[in-house]
Amino acid sequence: MKLQDLLKNIDVVEIKGNDNPEISGIFTDSRKSVVNSVFIALKGVQVDGHQYVNNALELGAKAIIYQDKIDTSKDGITYVKVKDSADAAGKIATHWYEDPSTKLKLVGVTGTNGKTTTATLLYEMFRKLGYKVGLLSTVANYIDGVAFHATHTTPDPISLNEMLKKMVDEGCEYAFMEVSSHAIHQKRISGLKFEGGIFTNITQDHLDYHKTMEEYLKAKKAFFDNLPDTAFALTNADDKSGLVMLQNTKAKKYTYSVRSLADFKAKIIEKHFDGTAVEFNGKELQVQFVGVFNVYNLLAVYGATILLHQDPDQALLILSTLKPVAGRFETIRSSDDFTAIVDYAHTPDALTNVLEAIHEVLDGNGRVITVVGCGGNRDKTKRPIMAREAVRLSDQVILTSDNPRFEEPQAIINDMADGLNSQQMKKTLLIVEREQAIKTACTLAKAGDVILIAGKGHEDYQDVKGVKHHFDDREIVRNIFNN
Repeated sequence: MKLQDLLKNIDVVEIKGNDNPEISGIFTDSRKSVVNSVFIALKGVQVDGHQYVNNALELGAKAIIYQDKIDTSKDGITYVKVKDSADAAGKIATHWYEDPSTKLKLVGVTGTNGKTTTATLLYEMFRKLGYKVGLLSTVANYIDGVAFHATHTTPDPISLNEMLKKMVDEGCEYAFMEVSSHAIHQKRISGLKFEGGIFTNITQDHLDYHKTMEEYLKAKKAFFDNLPDTAFALTNADDKSGLVMLQNTKAKKYTYSVRSLADFKAKIIEKHFDGTAVEFNGKELQVQFVGVFNVYNLLAVYGATILLHQDPDQALLILSTLKPVAGRFETIRSSDDFTAIVDYAHTPDALTNVLEAIHEVLDGNGRVITVVGCGGNRDKTKRPIMAREAVRLSDQVILTSDNPRFEEPQAIINDMADGLNSQQMKKTLLIVEREQAIKTACTLAKAGDVILIAGKGHEDYQDVKGVKHHFDDREIVRNIFNN
């Protein structure tokens, strides 16, 4: 492909050198550059691609796209200065891969909690409706049933468009993806055409990156602001920021709610650990999910399915057959008649939602023992809040290690414990080793009790000092129960 073809719709400031070479590939990682390729220098959070232009040139890059000053000028190289290299990277990637999002019905799901469940259940729904479908999620990426390893909630723009192109090549008609606030802010989705957007909720998270809740909210809202008028915008009307998402969107606006009037309305009839009896838009069904937060997720799935012109009765029938996503309120029963629940809850609000869902079912019959930690090198402000919520809604709490990354596990636990007063500490244990913490919780549990193991969910590793060691909460629990 010629360079000028890739520069369509890009805000170019200046071009120096041969302005239209033949291009063999596009890269944002200088180490992957090949002969006659384009290297796009991105200004990242930790690494600035502008520092690696010479590395790309040494590997044969023929063109450099950049936004800031670069200290290099070589003959035979085309230098393209753009207003925003992150925006350019997204648009160039979509063009390089033949605009795959225009050949799919692509729906993005954003919010603090519920993205993975909502996107995954939409993927399952449309496969059961008989379509070939793609999924981009935190847990895994799928192309019509074939799994691909996921490294980020939303991949970089080149990987993202490459995956969407594979979906098109495999005959997929629909694709559902999680859209993280990082991806929106870093313009990884620039150039994509969405059929619809779904907002789940917003609570405190990622303040290590966004710094303030206002900036975090602004990032989420930008996704809806950029939806085309051909798309739909479906929002949670019960979230205080739900209607904010619709303020400036050109998309067709729809709402879903459990508490008020909305286009898609749910009523909860009965709750138990095997599922929930609900009513969606006046029609009763039994779903295999627990908790009000899951009713919201399912309602979003139902609403989006209808907005994608599917039969409502068929959608309800399939909803009743869908199962929870791996590591999301995953229930494991012991022979001693107590229950362990493994959940990915790693924000204060998500932890509160899961614990409240457990109490709704227990209804005072049985104790709640919570095992929880916080990730290292992430938002520290939520650590004391997580501990307080765990103690408020549990009979016994064990603070333990999560993914410490490059922090000391004990220091993270101490940050959590700092949020507790002396009275709250009386029902709190600090156990650094996560496996030992889970074993202790199982030892303390009696018939009728529930153990919540929160924070890691589907993850099968612990990230310690840059090394991922095998560790799976579900595996640990099953081994304890079997022995």
